[in-house]
Order: sequence, then C-alpha cells, then structure tokens
Amino acid sequence: MPELFDVHTPSDAWRKFMALFRSVPRAERVAVADALDRVLAAPLNAPHDLPGFPRSTVDGYAVAALDTYGASAGLPALLEVVGEVAMGEAASVRLDEAQCALVHTGGMIPADADAVVMVEHTQRVGGTEGKGGKQGKDGHEDEVSVSVISLFSPFSIEIYRPVAVGQNVIQIGEDVRRGDLVLPAGHQIRPQDIGGLLALGIIEIDAAIAPRVGILSQGDEVVAPEETPGPGQVRDINSYTLAALTRRAGGVPVLYPIVPDRLEALEAAARQALDESDMLVISAGSSVSYRDMTAQVIQGLGEPGILVHGVSVKPGKPTILALCGDKPVCGLPGNPVSAMVIFDLFVAPAIRLLLGAQAAAKTQVPARLARNVASATGREDYVQVRLETREGEQWAVPVFGKSNLIYTLIRSDGVIRIPQDSNGVAQGSWVTVELH
Repeated sequence: MPELFDVHTPSDAWRKFMALFRSVPRAERVAVADALDRVLAAPLNAPHDLPGFPRSTVDGYAVAALDTYGASAGLPALLEVVGEVAMGEAASVRLDEAQCALVHTGGMIPADADAVVMVEHTQRVGGTEGKGGKQGKDGHEDEVSVSVISLFSPFSIEIYRPVAVGQNVIQIGEDVRRGDLVLPAGHQIRPQDIGGLLALGIIEIDAAIAPRVGILSQGDEVVAPEETPGPGQVRDINSYTLAALTRRAGGVPVLYPIVPDRLEALEAAARQALDESDMLVISAGSSVSYRDMTAQVIQGLGEPGILVHGVSVKPGKPTILALCGDKPVCGLPGNPVSAMVIFDLFVAPAIRLLLGAQAAAKTQVPARLARNVASATGREDYVQVRLETREGEQWAVPVFGKSNLIYTLIRSDGVIRIPQDSNGVAQGSWVTVELH
C-alpha cells in the first residue's frame, strides 16, 4: 500500500490509475429512435449510399448542362419540357438534345440530365417567368405552380442562366458512401445521429449498458436530508450531489445508507456496494486522521488496491484512487466543493471509460478575471467563479468560500484552473471558465 499522502499531480494520478484500468463495456440492443444519449458499443458503417439516387435541391428543370451553355436574358436557351418526375417515383423520363424534365426539390433527376435549372431562371414560352401556367380562355396566364401540374402536356421554356454540370444536384453517395464509417464506437448519440441512422435504414444499435456506481457517505455526524439535524450533525448532501453527477456522466447511481464511523460497518457496506456495482465512490473519511478508516477498508477490498492517496489540487488533496479486482474505487473528500472538483477530475472520466465512451467535451467560455487570485506553486487550484457581463465583456468574479460550503457551488457558474507552476492570476487577465 502506498504511503499516505504520497501526493501526485492530477495528470500523474490519472496515468497511474489508468495504467491498470481495463474495461470491456457490456452492451444491449436498443432502438435507434430511443437511443438519445446512449453510447455506441460498436462502430457503424453505412449499408448503402446516401442518397441512393441523384436528387434535385430546387424546384426547376432537369437538363443537360451543355444545352444551357451561353444562355442569357438577351439570348435565352430554348428547351422542350417533355415530362415531369413525380415526388417519390423513379425518373423514367428520357431526354434527347434540347429537352428537359420538370423536377421538384428532393426528387430524382433523369439519367440523361446532369444539372437542374431553378424555375426562377426560366419562363414558359408565351407565359410568365418562373411559372408553369398556360394561356386561359381570356388570354391571360393561369398562374399554376410547377408543383401542382398533374396532367402533363409538353411545352417549351426559355432559360436565362446557364448551369454547370452537377449544379443544384445531390449526387449518389454525396452524403455518405456505402461502407463509410458513420459513427465510431464510444460515440454518444445526438438527435441528428438518430435522423442520420434512420436515413440509412439502421433501426437498432448495440449500446453500452450504463455502469452502476455505488455511492457511500460516511460519518457519525451525517443524517438523512429529511431528518432534523441535532447539535453537531449535518444533512447528507454529498450522496445526492454525487448521484446527480453520476447520472450526468452516464452512470447509474446506487445510493446506500449512511455508514457510521466504525471499521466493521464501513467494511461491510463497502464490500456489499462493490459486489453490487461496477464502481464504488466513498465520500468522506479520506483525510489523514485517527478516524480515517477509508484507506484501510479500500486496501482490503482487493488487489492491487490503492494506487494514489493524495493529489496536488486545492480543494481535494486527500483523494484516494484504487483498483480492487477489476473495479475502480474512489475515496472523495467529504467537503462538497472538494468532492465535486475531484468527481469532475477522476470519477466522471472513469465512468466514461466504463461506458467505452469518448471523452466528454466540456463547455468552456473565455472571461476576464474580476480580481487578483493568489495560488501556491506546486498544486493546481480550482476557483469557483460567477460570470457577469460588464460593458459588453464577460467577467469571471471569484466566489471564495471554504470547501465545506455548498452554496459556494450554487452561487458560481463555473470554475477556473490555476496551473501548479503559477503563483496566481492577475485581475483583468483572460481566463478559461469551465461551466458547471
């Protein structure tokens, strides 16, 4: 067992933790329509080209681009419209030289066409620009849109602008080619992914099963939130805060009863929780004191045991990272601010690994620091900040408070990181705020 508080930098602690961490996510078959936020357990490749046929991007006329060469308002190209491609049907119209076909947005274009002229750049001979009407009995143009012609009769149009090959056309496979990697393993499904998969006819996927994360809160002074604390007692907030963070990271929290400060009670609770979970998080009891039993209990849960005890961060120095059997175990400080910082640094990434998920992108915004913030070299400092807009600029206002004050977190919008080789950040400096 490593010597207590053999302090590691956060990056070194994570590398040491990950060096022995092996995870093979379990998977289940789920409907794509119900797969929002699920993590892919296997890569997905396109079963066919998308689109599977050349499609028009506009309402207009499918043409051979060469037939429009040199067309202008003064010298338009004259083409005969010999057919219409109905929406949802194959383009069976055959085109000869100087012929075209009426097409609609999203519709298939004929095999003899290689471009589409927008209807706005045309005029029916004897008719109105951009219309598909015909002369009425009164000699006036009946303004019937090209999209509502049902009984087709050939007519001629003038084209006032030339088009290039491929203009206003989506080619076969332009969106995705058959066999292309559509989404990699570890990808978290977004709304647009659902649409894209269904467009390819992929209606089910193998999704990672969310890991169960056992959460233990320890301490004689801790009581349930619904109880009225007596003198010297506090309500349990860490269990529920950590449970919410676990859900956000993609895990399934499993809360256990509060554990009193007795070795045998913590041992029994920890063994049960580890047996029933994929990962164990123990809150409180990880500082070096005569009442500290967390490290002793974790070390007895299985090999290799504790890998890190002590991380050079503030808040959160008395952190434990362990592997017991093939399951990760984390001992978090009892103070809520410390627990949240350490959760974001180590627990959330471990949950993502258990899911086989790609690293989650964190939302960050730039801001100017509203006041000087001092820091001790040799450790990373995480400072809670509130965002304010002043004269059109974003400012980060430090929210100072002891690490056992939960409302320090509630009053803040995010956190800034001060590197371990820095002795602070000056007022007015630009900082990166990682939003909660």
